[in-house]
Amino acid sequence: MIRVVKLFCLLLMASATMAQQVQIIPEPTSIVMKEGKYMLPAKPVIIISSNELKPSASFLQNYLSTYYAVKAKISLGKPVQGAIVLLLDKTASSPAEGYTLQVTNGGITATASTDAGIFYAVQSIIQLLPAGGVASLSNGIPALQIVDAPAYKYRGMHLDVSRHFFSVEYVKQFIDYLALHKINRFHWHLTDDQGWRIELKKYPGLTKAGAHRNGTIVGRYPGKGSDNQPYGGYYTQAQIKEVVAYAQARYITVVPEIEMPGHASAAIAAYPWLSCFPKEKTVIPENMIATKTKEAQAAGALKFTQETFGVFDDVFCAGKDSTFRFLEDVLKEVVPLFPSKVIHVGGDECPKGNWKRCPACQARIKQMGLKDEHELQSYFIKRMEKVLEAHGKSLMGWDEILEGGLAPNAMVMSWRGEKGGITAANEGHYVVMTPNSHFYFDHKQRQKEDSVTIGGYSPLEKVYSYNPTPAAIDVDKRHFILGAQANLWTEYIGNPAKVEYMLFPRMAALSEVLWTKPEQKNWDAFKAKLPTQEQRYTLWKIHFSKDVVNEPLK
Repeated sequence: MIRVVKLFCLLLMASATMAQQVQIIPEPTSIVMKEGKYMLPAKPVIIISSNELKPSASFLQNYLSTYYAVKAKISLGKPVQGAIVLLLDKTASSPAEGYTLQVTNGGITATASTDAGIFYAVQSIIQLLPAGGVASLSNGIPALQIVDAPAYKYRGMHLDVSRHFFSVEYVKQFIDYLALHKINRFHWHLTDDQGWRIELKKYPGLTKAGAHRNGTIVGRYPGKGSDNQPYGGYYTQAQIKEVVAYAQARYITVVPEIEMPGHASAAIAAYPWLSCFPKEKTVIPENMIATKTKEAQAAGALKFTQETFGVFDDVFCAGKDSTFRFLEDVLKEVVPLFPSKVIHVGGDECPKGNWKRCPACQARIKQMGLKDEHELQSYFIKRMEKVLEAHGKSLMGWDEILEGGLAPNAMVMSWRGEKGGITAANEGHYVVMTPNSHFYFDHKQRQKEDSVTIGGYSPLEKVYSYNPTPAAIDVDKRHFILGAQANLWTEYIGNPAKVEYMLFPRMAALSEVLWTKPEQKNWDAFKAKLPTQEQRYTLWKIHFSKDVVNEPLK
């Protein structure tokens, strides 16, 4: 009897040791450990059952080559001993993005009912690889079975390229980071007061003038003056298509954002007639204005791309039909570039001061029988929704689009806490939760940061603690919560190293919030996985914030 107990204890210890080797983020639905391990051959073969799986196989092939110096071959055909098999079974009952993964001594087999499911299986295979790189491959991969599927359909990450511009090459790298965390939406913030970043053939001034500024404030607002360094950049339509195709190969949908009616300074700098008051100067605080801008103003120039950060009164005029014709033209060019069914139009932080004193806007309010400027914004958004629907697209906006009445089919991204999302969902609108309290990654993640941030405090545990489906939503309306998203605004993030420092490891927490069922989340278990995840970050040669696990939770 004693021998039996000892043997049982040894088996338990061996099982626990093997389980410790399996540290997948986000946590899968089910992991069952088996006896044995799989040793990756020197020249592995990746077998695919269908050409639809080539993007997944190529992603794994490139990963093995880049980080393990292993040259894998992709083959279309029947499984062979020792192979990594990617099997598409459209008759399987697994969820659309779900998968089953089997690891034995004789190979690895991933099965899913969709090619997207196979891609997510590949991400789990990648995390089963020893995190130490080439030298650790001799450790092997423990035998197991994983059954997995995401909790939410919309798993998003945002990048603001308007305040600071990032190259096509880095945007692709950013997309790879999303893929490795099983995130499937890339919200690309392309226009704002500080820069217009997308080429439009009909309006070349948007990139000639609106994509550039004469300087940027030094330090955190109100700053210590201007750096007087011309700054700019934009993506050609060819580059946009390149990025979209790159994302599609990683099962990521690019959701573009074209800001309206506020955050319009860059567009107005290019075409002053879009403003309520074309002959009024762009207001840039005296202590932040670039020398070149001062000289141009002295010579009679009026409108400029903003050089500082904040909210500005110069917005698109809602009283002129020419404004709507411009925006219709813009969307007409934008829509074909993005297969996404959703186009984000912003709708946030639109001051109403200019509209209140604009004769054309007041005439529009009277003509349409609107109550006030809030209803004028609602009219604006509803008009844009009709334009998008005519092109087969749905409109999404920040929660301010609720003010004055929500457009009939609009989707809401709730950033000012949860209230807007709760209201929209209870009214039967689809919602993506992105509360600034938890999911603004431009906020500091430790109490004492050594670089400038916009403020706020969102430590790792706070990110991890979030539940995207608030209890205040009616039970029969909770299906309107599509998921959630984290946002990276770049006022004070001007280079890739800082992008990564602000993202990681918070993106790991985000991924588990969005993929893993709430009842399966466990903060202590997540913390235990972080050292291995940080090994992966080191392997990928990315910057990340260290020792943030025990930052106090507010």
